[in-house]
Amino acid sequence: MAQGKCDRNLGRRKFYLFIETSESMEHPNMGDGLSTFLNSGIYQFENSNAVFIDPVRVMNRSYTHFQVSPSAYYPRFFESKALAQESRVSSSSSRKRKRKEKKPHSLNDREKAAEQRHQEARPFLLKAHKCLLRATALLELMSNMRSDSESLQECGDLVSPSVPQQSFVELGQDWHAPFYEIILDFHQYEKLNVDKGSMIMQYSEQKVHPLFNNLVLNETGDDVEAEFLSSRFVIPRKSCFLMSDLEQIHSLIPAESCCGFNLIVVDPPWENGSARQKSRYPTLPNRYFLSLPIKQLTHADGALVALWVTNREKLRGFVEKELFPAWGVTHVATFYWLKVKADGSLINDLDLFHHRPYECLLLGHCHREAMDSECLSKFKPVQHNQIIISIPGAYSRKPPIGGLLPEYFPGFKPTRCIELFAREMTSGWTSWGNEPLHFQDLKYFNRNG
Repeated sequence: MAQGKCDRNLGRRKFYLFIETSESMEHPNMGDGLSTFLNSGIYQFENSNAVFIDPVRVMNRSYTHFQVSPSAYYPRFFESKALAQESRVSSSSSRKRKRKEKKPHSLNDREKAAEQRHQEARPFLLKAHKCLLRATALLELMSNMRSDSESLQECGDLVSPSVPQQSFVELGQDWHAPFYEIILDFHQYEKLNVDKGSMIMQYSEQKVHPLFNNLVLNETGDDVEAEFLSSRFVIPRKSCFLMSDLEQIHSLIPAESCCGFNLIVVDPPWENGSARQKSRYPTLPNRYFLSLPIKQLTHADGALVALWVTNREKLRGFVEKELFPAWGVTHVATFYWLKVKADGSLINDLDLFHHRPYECLLLGHCHREAMDSECLSKFKPVQHNQIIISIPGAYSRKPPIGGLLPEYFPGFKPTRCIELFAREMTSGWTSWGNEPLHFQDLKYFNRNG
């Protein structure tokens, strides 16, 4: 490899070292947990089944030339305490003026079942939250996580805002859809200009791909820029996406089971009566998801399936009684995503019935053949009631969980991972859905020197 590329990588390592050293100087008593967090974005609380993650740090491990912008990732929950207090007082006063006396509400059977689930999870959630509040050094870092000064934008120019983002869902339904193309710009910097000490681009290539109903791959070891309708996007290294509806997902089913997926993450747009949610992104009837070919996508050694669900009891019943059986998935554990603000407080009261400050991640095992004791023996037991704590990003954007689950993947390494109904991409993963480039827009990134 040419000396220029080595020098460039050395410069990047020095910059990372500068960031870590600076943060370490601010926290001279930093323990191993916090030091690991600065590198990985994952903080493991001692003697606890809980972790705190910073999605920005986690996702930035997927990129070389770009970094996820913290200010773009965290659009909410970073208001100052004074502003938050003022907002609560104003909101409280408004509610007091409008509030009418409510008659005591008796829970129906479904609500009682939901409350029972909540009470079972409540002790684990409270314990995890207490662990966070005791981690004072971590809390101090959390308050500054939205600042772009912690990102790599100081190494280069800030990416210019792109044009208003197109709706991939609408474009995919347009009659022009088969003719839309995306252009990938591949650059390789290999040569050093001895006179000026700057990099010279030795090799450049553009590849044009149909955008819809076609597998678009970046097989290189670097992230690349892509262009579509005057908007620019970032494609992580060693990744691919298929932007399509459900009819085309079968093209991802491998010809040989040994090429299947070891981890399958599913984040469906569950049907919801809320007009507010429907205005944010289109939802689908729950029965639509029964036809997902989960078993056919599974690796010969089996797969760990991770399904995001809301706290609605009707949905939980549907998943347990119909969806998992239709997929051939055996439920083995439930994780909880506990949502907090930058100051460590919960985004809502823990016991607020219709707005719990957490969501559930249901984990299950899937095997191409009927599940028996021999199949199950290939899987490492998953600890139940684990808690993932993070500050939420944009509405319905889930934290990256792939780094929390590798010890539970069956089969050989490296594992093959896929996300269904994806709205962003991860290096080494396959992403499928009708808008997998949603959060890959250049406006969500800073350029890395």
